[in-house]
Amino acid sequence: MGLLKLFRRIGARNEHYLPVFAQQTTYLVQASAALCEMLDTMEVSRWKSLEKEVKICEVQGDALLTEFHEQLYESILKTVRRSDIQSVAMHIDEFLDNINDSAKSVLLYMPQRIDSQIRDLAMYINASADALKKMMSYFGDLKKNYSQISVQCDRITELEHAADDTFAEYIGFIFTNESNAIEVMKYKNIAETLEATTDAAKRVSDSVRKMIMRYID
Repeated sequence: MGLLKLFRRIGARNEHYLPVFAQQTTYLVQASAALCEMLDTMEVSRWKSLEKEVKICEVQGDALLTEFHEQLYESILKTVRRSDIQSVAMHIDEFLDNINDSAKSVLLYMPQRIDSQIRDLAMYINASADALKKMMSYFGDLKKNYSQISVQCDRITELEHAADDTFAEYIGFIFTNESNAIEVMKYKNIAETLEATTDAAKRVSDSVRKMIMRYID
């Protein structure tokens, strides 16, 4: 059964958005895992193969979001605002887009090495995706699972802060230890793209916080 048909079948239920969030976060986990693997090798052929895996997830995520928008505006939501559901879905898609941008940056710049700080940033992205996947498993009952959802939001915030610290440390590291100006530019741009991806993860978390705070009031 196609996703759109599935949504229409259960569209009368106020939790019809749950399978969408679950699938979106599945794409996040798959794409971020491929990104981590990509940054754990220096084989260009693997970079290209893994970048394609990330791209497939991004394309599937875009198609899913388009279908979801079509279904969302045909549905009646009794417990949550349509705008809140849309905001969360769009920020998840933005996070996935940023993961794709991170993977593309490696092929664009073809760095001579992958420093440990770069791998750490990718791990923060993957951990954020895992936290979002876990968070969505609690969305069946927002009031009952408020604490568990908040814990995952806190986790993503912690990861974003850790990424900020790692990024700042790495910028100092490359300017101190890399004499080739072109390579400095490459490493800096790749790191900036990865750090921006952790920011995108936090925007998902922030939109979830806003949604649940309004819902439980």
